[in-house]
Formats: sequence, structure tokens, C-alpha cells
Amino acid sequence: MMKVSLDVDIGGTFTDLFLSYDGKTVFAKTPTTGYNLSVGFMRVVKDAAALLGISVNELLGSTEVVRYSTTIAMNTLLQRTGPKLALITTEGFEDIVPIGKGASWSDQLTFREIRNLARIVKPEPIISREMTVGVKERVNSRGEIVRTLDEEDFLEKLQYLVDRGARGFVVSLLFSYANPTHERRIAEIIRREYPDFYLGAMPVVLSSEVTPKQNEYTRTVTTILNSYLHYSMWEQISGTGDELRNSGYDKTIMMVHNSGGMAEVFRTAAIQTFNGGPVAGLIGGANVGKILGYDNIVVSDMGGTSFDLGLVVAGSSRFYQYHPLIDRWWVDMTVLETRSIGAGGGSIAWLNPVMGNRLEVGPQGAGSMPGPASYNLGGTDPTVTDADIVLGYINPDYYHGGRMKLDKGRAGAAVMDKVARPLGIEVEEAALLIKKIVDANMGDTIAKETFLRGFKPNDFILFAFGGAGPTHCCSYGPYAGINKIAVFPFSPVFCAFGSSTMDILHLYEQSLRLPLLAPGTMKPFEDYDIFNNTVKSLQEKAIKDITNEGFPVESIKFGLEIEAKYGGQLNILRFMSPILYINSEADIAEVYKAFEDEYCRVYNRISAYPQGGVDVLNLILRATVDHPKPELPTYPRAKETPDSEALKSKRDAFWVEYGEFRPTPVYDARALKNGNIINGAAIIEAEDTTIVLPPMLKLSVDKYHNFILEMT
Repeated sequence: MMKVSLDVDIGGTFTDLFLSYDGKTVFAKTPTTGYNLSVGFMRVVKDAAALLGISVNELLGSTEVVRYSTTIAMNTLLQRTGPKLALITTEGFEDIVPIGKGASWSDQLTFREIRNLARIVKPEPIISREMTVGVKERVNSRGEIVRTLDEEDFLEKLQYLVDRGARGFVVSLLFSYANPTHERRIAEIIRREYPDFYLGAMPVVLSSEVTPKQNEYTRTVTTILNSYLHYSMWEQISGTGDELRNSGYDKTIMMVHNSGGMAEVFRTAAIQTFNGGPVAGLIGGANVGKILGYDNIVVSDMGGTSFDLGLVVAGSSRFYQYHPLIDRWWVDMTVLETRSIGAGGGSIAWLNPVMGNRLEVGPQGAGSMPGPASYNLGGTDPTVTDADIVLGYINPDYYHGGRMKLDKGRAGAAVMDKVARPLGIEVEEAALLIKKIVDANMGDTIAKETFLRGFKPNDFILFAFGGAGPTHCCSYGPYAGINKIAVFPFSPVFCAFGSSTMDILHLYEQSLRLPLLAPGTMKPFEDYDIFNNTVKSLQEKAIKDITNEGFPVESIKFGLEIEAKYGGQLNILRFMSPILYINSEADIAEVYKAFEDEYCRVYNRISAYPQGGVDVLNLILRATVDHPKPELPTYPRAKETPDSEALKSKRDAFWVEYGEFRPTPVYDARALKNGNIINGAAIIEAEDTTIVLPPMLKLSVDKYHNFILEMT
């Protein structure tokens, strides 16, 4: 039986596809259509079908699963194009978001921005103060109702919000994670007043359902962001789903989650898709690393809009953020840690007047429309891609496999007008400065991420992907101190490939405060039912969701993580519990040992303090279904010298090592074979990317047709 899976990653500039079709792999790339993402989605599917020589209906009719990651959430947030929402909270706590936490004014800012205190302002709340109301009710920290909900008062405030244009409601009441009765009653009242069959029906999102955890600020902000992103996500995904169904696909659409797994679109909260593409690339890097025998990897993706990176250490992409920042908002969710900066092929080079006309590159980007000046679509700002054309690295007649012809004259004119002439330098020198700055920004980011984690960059191999990654990796990698680099045949669509290696994964979280060990006596707690019933409740939710996605119960693997801390200490630690249920003191001892071991590994053995007791704060259930991974094809070994037909031509390219343009051999990536070795300087052209190989580096082709770049 034919096995077909289709993975699509929609970025800010290009939409990428990776397809496994009956043992063969195909990848394709097409410009992202920001006005309607489903158009670009179907175009890239059409291109893949053409490569296979079949129709779109034939391809989709035989496809078992479509996996999908997108930047819709990020774009909606950055552009503030979401709906007008209302926030309903407990009376007296209406200002919880504007007040924030102690240092919320500095969240997500760079060190340079933080130092400039006079210019710092707090982020503008997504829901304004006038669209926030407090209702008369109160639940205490133990989940006991101490003031019943005043429904008449709420109805008046509901009408107030509707009159001011509310198009959706976020409900986040005090301690609702312990007792959601009042939140659920508010939702019932809203749906009663504005039922679904009315045009005025509006969605209601409850914090007790989105993130049933303590900490009012992060729980409220997480629920607001999820509601704000929901509309645009649903519009785009439903449009794509309609297109797929009209073209013969009648199965599940899986969404990539930033937790490192995926789930059916109908089981996915909008906020879980934020940064899904880079996370898919990180998971894909870890899986490829296992095949190739690399344990420590810096996974880097330089696309058209951004540069994303993540770390794989000892074969595991184990670094998680438990309270990540999303657009200056501190949220309460678990995501795999990646780092992103505004550095891509479409990043704009500009002179900063505040800094004395200093040349900077990014974070602003040209996107896919109008794109770089060389696209000839109306863009006039010079970008990294324009600089690469001026320096001779990118062939304007073979960009995107020749399907997009670039204008070298416009690239040079943009660099001259906006950079070279104002600085009083030659256009080639200006282009080289653009390249040096963007490469230094990326290299510096890699160095910081590795050093801050306690590692040395030269202990890692660099995986370079994205359309621009192979073009710049031999500069930003060595700049960071990494001397071995891998580029893959599917590097231009690596994030789409990465989603094909991901398992089904759902996370279920619930706050639960109990003393694992009592302070002073270190006596284990005895009421096991409180712990076990919470785990059982989470497990029931997981089974319901995953079986509804079509997977049998016996295929689900469960794992339990616990957030806990020593009594009297501030540091909260998340660790993997060795067991799901606690039924004896021996079980508690086993759980405590896992906590202590992880605590000593993260902090120091001398900091362990069982005499202070141990408090459990949150339970996190991981429900996983293993998913088949694509296999990498292998090729027979050939001689070291590439065949003569692999050499396409020669063209002038600028090399810093020589300080001038020199005729440089240009090779066809498809014609290179296992065992071939090329010494720099050289350029290797593929349809959707170009490898720039400087002097003092060599390229060797392995049995998987990967390109391994090393210092000679």
C-alpha cells in the first residue's frame, strides 16, 4: 500500500513543502501569498504534483496525512490585526494586565534597549482597560466559593461590553483553576444571551480551559493571546481545509505545536502554533543527527525573514521554556526553546541616523511582496539577497531554479542609492559590509546561546538550512567558532521536513499544590487520591482527544512531569516523574529522588534542602503516539573528483580572503555524488539555495547526498 505524507511550512517569504510519496521524497518552494495563505499552500502542492507527474487530485487522494506549520500567529500579533476582545475578571483585579509583574516593562527587550530607560514604555495591552470589567464573585485559593456570582450585575456589564464593540470574550477569574464554576456560568450566560443562531454570536474563551494553572497574570495573558490569535488562525486554516477537500483530500490536517509535537487542527489551541516552524526544524535536526551520528548540533535556519536557531545536546532537543515571552507577554505554557532574530535574505540594510548613520541590517524585512529590490516588484530597499547578487554569490537567472528571474541592476542600484553613496564608498564595498553585518549578527547569536548554556561552540556541528542558510553558513558558523557544517538536499525546506519526523504529542497541565515532604519532619504526604485523581482526570482528557483523532488507546504513551520546589526556596524545578501514580511511601521516595537528582544537576548538590520540605505545584501529563519517520535514501560511492558535467560554469565572485573578485567555479548540486570533494573557493547551486564555499574550506558529499563543509 502506498504511504504518502505531505508537510507544509508557511514562512514570511516562502511556503515550503516536503513530500514522502511511495518511498520517494520531493520538496518544493513557492512565494508566500500573505493576502491568502491557502493560495500559496495550493500552489506548492501543485508544484509537487507536477514533479511527480501526477494531478493534484491524484496526489491528495492518496495522501494519508497533511502536517502544517505557519507564521499566521506571529504575523497577527506583530501587526495587531486581531479582533476587538473584552476581558471579564474578578472585581478588583481589572488592572492585572496593565500592572503586569515587576519587570514586565523590560520583557523581550535587548540589553541596549533596557539601558535606554528614558525611551522604554510598557507594552500596550491587547485588550484595553475600557474593554475590561470586573464581576462580583470570589473563589479562594482552595477552590471554595466565598462570594457567589452576581448574575444581574454581570448582565449589565456584558451589555456595556457589547455596546462598545466586543467581538469575543476572555474570562479569567481569580483562582478559577481550582474551581471553574463561575467561569463556566459566565460562558453559559453569554451563550444564552447571544446564541449561535444569531448573527451577534461571539466566542467565549475560559482561562480554566486554556491553562488551568496558578499565577493570575500569566494565566490571563495566555488566554488573551489564544483568543486574539484564534480568529486569523481559523480563517486561514479553514480556507486551506476547504481547498484541500475540494481537491480530493478527506483526512486529518495535523498542526505542528511549539511543544515539539503535533495534533489535529480541531484539537489545537491557536497559541500552540506560535513558532511551530522553527520547532519543527529543531526536532528534524535532532532526528537527522541520530542518523548521521552527531550528538551536539546547532540547528540554524536563515530564511527570507528571520534567522532561527536551537540546540541539540547529547542527541536531545531538551531545552524547554516553561514561561516563554511572546511579543513582550509572559505566558504560561511549555515550548521548545528556539531563538529568533530579524536576519534573513529579505532583511533590509539601512542607515541609522540616531547612531550617526551607522549601517544596520534588519530586523525589518521586505517579505515576499514587494520583496528585495532585485525581485522587481516595487521594492526599493537593499536587502541581504541584493548584496549577495552584487557580490556574485547568487545567480539572478537561476534563483528559485530559474522560475524567478532577479534584476541584478536593481539590486546594485538599491545598494548604491541607500548605502554606498551616503557612506561615500563603492557599491561592492557596501554589499560586503551588509554581508559582514548580517553574518556577525547571526554568529554572535549562536555564540551567546552556546556559551550561556555552558557549552563551547567548537563542540557542535552546525546544521544550515533555509533558503539563505547555505549561502551564509560558512561565514556565520566560523564567526561563532564552529568549524564543521552540514547542508542537506532538503535544507531549503528543512522545517517542512522536520514536521515529518514529529510524533503526536499532547500536553495537559493542572495546578495542584500539596506537600510531597513535610517541612522539618520530611514526612511524606498520605492523601494519595488528590494526586492520583488529578492525573487520572488529565489522562481521561488525553484519551478522549487522541482517540478522537483516530489513534487506538493502546498506542498512547504517558509520561508525567512535575513542577516542585523546596520549602522556603524560590526556584521552581520541572522534572520527569518515574511513575504516573503514587500508592505508597516507596513511590514518594522514588519521585523525590528524581526531583533531587534533577535539582542537583541544574543547581548544585549543596543546595538540596529536604529538611525544608518539598511542595508540588503543577502536574503536566505528556501523551505521545509514535509516528513513522521518513528514511533518508543512500547512494553508491563515487570518486573524489566530481564528474565534468557537475561543473556548470565560472563567474566572478568576491572573496574576502583575496580582497577582490575572482573567476569562481560553479557546480550543479544535483550532479555531485557520494565521495566527491570540492575545495574552495567555489559555488554550488541547487534549485532553491546556493552554497558559498570560501577558500580554506572543503566540501565533501556523504552517502545521503549531504554536503559536509570543514576547514582545511
